[in-house]
This record gives sequence, structure tokens and C-alpha cells, in this order.
Amino acid sequence: MELSKRVETLTPSSTLAITAKAKELKKQGYDVIGLGAGEPDFNTPDYILEAAKEAMDSGMTKYTPAGGIMELKEAIVRKFKQDNQLSYSTNEIIVTSGAKHALYTLFQVLLNDGDEVIIPAPFWVSYPEQVKLAGGTPVFVSALEENEFKLTPGELKKAVTDRTKAVVINSPSNPTGMMYSKEELEALGKVCLDHNILIISDEIYEKLIYTSDEHVSIASISSEFKENTVVINGVSKSHSMTGWRIGYAAGPEEIIKAMTNLASHSTSNPTSIAQFAALAAYEADESAINEMKKAFAERLDTIYRLITEIPGITCKKPKGAFYVFPNVKEAVKMNGFSNTDEWVKAILEEEKVALVPGSGFGFDDNVRLSYALAMDELVEAAKRIKRFVLNHQNK
Repeated sequence: MELSKRVETLTPSSTLAITAKAKELKKQGYDVIGLGAGEPDFNTPDYILEAAKEAMDSGMTKYTPAGGIMELKEAIVRKFKQDNQLSYSTNEIIVTSGAKHALYTLFQVLLNDGDEVIIPAPFWVSYPEQVKLAGGTPVFVSALEENEFKLTPGELKKAVTDRTKAVVINSPSNPTGMMYSKEELEALGKVCLDHNILIISDEIYEKLIYTSDEHVSIASISSEFKENTVVINGVSKSHSMTGWRIGYAAGPEEIIKAMTNLASHSTSNPTSIAQFAALAAYEADESAINEMKKAFAERLDTIYRLITEIPGITCKKPKGAFYVFPNVKEAVKMNGFSNTDEWVKAILEEEKVALVPGSGFGFDDNVRLSYALAMDELVEAAKRIKRFVLNHQNK
């Protein structure tokens, strides 16, 4: 059976591939440390688990409206008002089966064949694939490492054509952990307004920031920006609810209505029980989030120090998310490998440490390390990587 051309263009997820390989080695009895995970290692807080059980016991196990239960949409409205100084109506919000599904649905209703979406590199691996699945063309703009991997207004202007429909901004970023300031976002937003480009603002790591820098939603800068922005967010990272699959989008009512109509013919609705769990997440205080943030901040300080002590590896210190994105170009060269992918593969085979090569994120000289695992494992992983680099010097 011949498959669709859309599916044949897809590139497999590098993060999922490396995770699968690590799990395979673990099953074979090897002591593998996986640094590829894109999810918190903490369990979902107890009060959320209890809310889910209560929802099941109360019979909340049926279909819900395609765009999400009203109680959760109202909680999201309050969240935007409190956290981001943004005022949305419930008609401007759709609850989806994860933030990834929010993005997928948005691209499906937004793009026609040949429409272009500007994606700054390094980028999250699913952005370009989702654009392609919607018939669009991803346009990559490499952001300089010396600029903390952030897109500049000049770079954005150069990438604009008469086919440009949108630009994706991810802050804090996966894979770099970097974030944009209000001034940087304002400058990018002005370019988008001048060229009638929709801003897609992925803010899924909003709550995981470890510096004094404050997260700014680009939609909050002005009413014009808000009308030209779709904000993507969810509870997966902030509340350690990756498996519950609850995300959402907020933006112009006509876009949200189209997304809701599409969802009604695809998923029907996000899982009812998970929606009530997410409602509990947003109705509680942030003590559980703060506890997780404290642990991540300590891990970041440790893994950053240990990684930058390894010969041939340099790194910009992230401000948020739970990844570091070091440049390993010199280490790869020093170890006698022709590219980073081969170097990463050799480290997994020899030292049983799973890294994600930067090629999947559009940056061949870097690797992504997740520090969403126990401190002792992080320390051991860094020890093994250093041993590998030293053992292979000048080979």
C-alpha cells in the first residue's frame, strides 16, 4: 500500500529515537543514563491525582465540548490575567490534547499549500514537521550562539517573503533554555505587524525559569500584538503532567473557532478526566511548581559546571526549561569523529549515556542534555562523558 506524500516527508523525532535506543539497552541489562527526556521526572502532584480520581468517581467520564470544559477554560482565563496580564474570553481559548496538538491544529487551520512559517534554529523538532503536514514550508533562520540562540529583527526581516504566514517564537526555548526579554519581543513583534505575520508564541516552559529574568508573553506587550498572536501553553511541563495530554491555545476568536471545529472532527475532545485534573492544577497554589523549580535550578548549576569542565565543550548557561545545549564541535574533532551524530552514538555504545544530537534541532555542532533526572545520575553522566572525551583524545 502506497503511503501519502505528506507522511513520507516526515523526519523521525531524534529525541524519541535516542530515548527508544536507551530503553532498548536498559532492557538488555546495561546501566544506561538517558539525558534525552523531555519531561519532568517528578510525579504529578497528589492533589491533581486526587482531583482526577474524584472526577472518575463522580462520573465525569463522558464526552465534553470539543474545545474543552467551560470550568477549565475559565481557569485558563484567570491564569492569563494573573500571570500574563492578558484578558481573554472563553471563546478565545481552546483546550487540546497537549500543547503539541494545539500547534498541530493551529497549523492545519492556518496554512495553505506553499505558505511559509519562519522557524528560528535551534528549534523544537516537531515545528517543521507539523508545518509540512499542513502543506506549509518551514523557513529556518539560524540564530547565533553568541546571541543566546535568539532571533533578531534583522534576521527576521531577511527571511520574510510574500508567502510568509507566521513565525514561531519559543521562550523559554527547547532545546536551548534561553528566553527573550520584553524589548527583544517587542522588536520582533513590530516586524510581524509591519509584514502581517502571525506570531505563534510557544510558552510551555513559562513556569520553569531559574534566574531573576521574568517571562514575558509577547501578546501582553500591546493590544495590537495580542490581536496578532496565538499563545500556546499547557500543564505538561509546569505541573509534571506530560502524560495527561492537556494543552491549550489562546488567540483571535476566528482562529480558535476554526481550531475547535477541526478538533470536533479529529479528537472529539481532550480526555475528560485529564481536563478536571488540569482544572485542579490551576486552582491550587504554586508550591509544587516551586519545589520542582528549586530542584531543577540546583541540577542546572551542577550539570552546567561539570559539562563546561570537559575539554572541547562550551556552553551558554540556560535561563529556563530543563535542558542545556552545549557546543561540542571541538570535542568531536578532538576525538576523531566526522560529525556530532557519530560522536553521540559512540558515547551511548561505549559509556551508556544517551544524548540527543543537535542535528535534530537544526544545529549540528551541539547536543541537548536534559537535567530532568536525579542529581546522582547527572553527576555520573557528566563523569562518563568526560571519561569518553579524555580516552578518545587525538584518536
